Amino acid sequence: MTEKNEMLPKMWQVLFVLGGFLALAFIFISSGIGVQLALFGGWFLAFAVGKSMGMAYIDMEKAAIKGIANGMNAILILLTVGALIGTWISGGIVPSFIYYGLQTIHPSIFLLATLLITSITSLTTGTSWGSAGTAGIAMMGIGAGLGMPPALTAGAVLSGAYFGDKLSPVSDSTILTATMSNVDVIDHVKAMVPVTVPAYVITSIAFTIVGFRYSDGAADLAQVETVMGSISTIFNVNLFSLIPMALIITLLVMKKPAIPVIAFGAFLGIVWGVIFQGLPATVALTTAWAQIPQDTGLEFIDNILSRGGMASMLGSLAIIIFGLGFGGLLGEIGVLKKLTRVLLDKWVTNAGTASVATIITGFFGNFFGSGMYVALILTPKIMSEKIDELGLDRRVLSRNSEFGSTLTSGMVPWSDNGVYMAGILGVSTLEYLPFMWLAFSCIIISIFYGFTNRFLYDSVMKEI
Repeated sequence: MTEKNEMLPKMWQVLFVLGGFLALAFIFISSGIGVQLALFGGWFLAFAVGKSMGMAYIDMEKAAIKGIANGMNAILILLTVGALIGTWISGGIVPSFIYYGLQTIHPSIFLLATLLITSITSLTTGTSWGSAGTAGIAMMGIGAGLGMPPALTAGAVLSGAYFGDKLSPVSDSTILTATMSNVDVIDHVKAMVPVTVPAYVITSIAFTIVGFRYSDGAADLAQVETVMGSISTIFNVNLFSLIPMALIITLLVMKKPAIPVIAFGAFLGIVWGVIFQGLPATVALTTAWAQIPQDTGLEFIDNILSRGGMASMLGSLAIIIFGLGFGGLLGEIGVLKKLTRVLLDKWVTNAGTASVATIITGFFGNFFGSGMYVALILTPKIMSEKIDELGLDRRVLSRNSEFGSTLTSGMVPWSDNGVYMAGILGVSTLEYLPFMWLAFSCIIISIFYGFTNRFLYDSVMKEI
């Protein structure tokens, strides 16, 4: 197709929208103004370019609304997980998990244990969000008690959560990527194995080495005792409090719908708050909306135990809504397609450069489209023609689309994954970014295979 038929913008128009948005984001963030306004301002830059191309405002508005609608599932899960965390903390579920974790997990293997626990949770449930919102937040509390840097713990949580999510054939992102790439889901998962498994081994070794290095000075046993004492003073710690977490993870493993299961978990948190923590029913119910501030005398623990409630997610919710709307507008006026088309025509000539281009396209989808689903839909659409032209297997497209779209989503502060993970774990995106070792390893290995012609063509399944 020609640019005229597709109504693609000129490069100066692309730079006007993207450069203007980045300038707004930099100015607002550096001035302490929320990135929400920068994303909303980006809408009007896109409107201006669309009007200059002869597009009707109503069509662009519909595109923005459609972009938001495409991410509605993520929005609802975000609010529901907020309620779950709020009631699980006030109901003593998360505090009990932290208490027993401090009792049993040795500091030297804590990071590896975090990686393994979140990996198993996400692999069996098929959701990185659910893994981070349950096991992940509990491991953050244990790490704080052991004196581990929060960003490092968050890196282990994210590495485990994304590992299991990618290799789970029931993960929504895995199914979407395979579908958009016209690849069988199981074949798509198998094609990721030769990349993901070596990356996981590398990541495990790295977290083990770092864990041993931190264990010498980080684990102040007196501090651990203080944390456990503070938790047991404020909360009624008991093994019964671990039942809701086990039950909810079991239901997710059984592939029950995420939103009602998580909402049921929040309800159990209310019940546990009344029965085991002695909270009035109205107070326990209120924590689904806003958490009760805790005062243990330890600020780093208070920051974790005062988290949760739907209200705590409203700022993140605004970022996701404005971001998804902006992504819908960019898709409507053809900004991402134009930008990627220029790159494809100039230097994508072999499997290696195609792998790089696919991963970059996925990252662009997150960076400018502000949503993993935006990236997962756009990347296969944009790259499929070039992949076929080069004679590459479609499983290479699906694999690199997955790595470029899903694994980089948590790296962008205003993407749905970046917003969610930062809000749930209490660590900013830019702080945990350097420790997303699984994501970096997968991307590097995948590009290496591209340039060395490994696991690329029809023999890919035989090599596995």
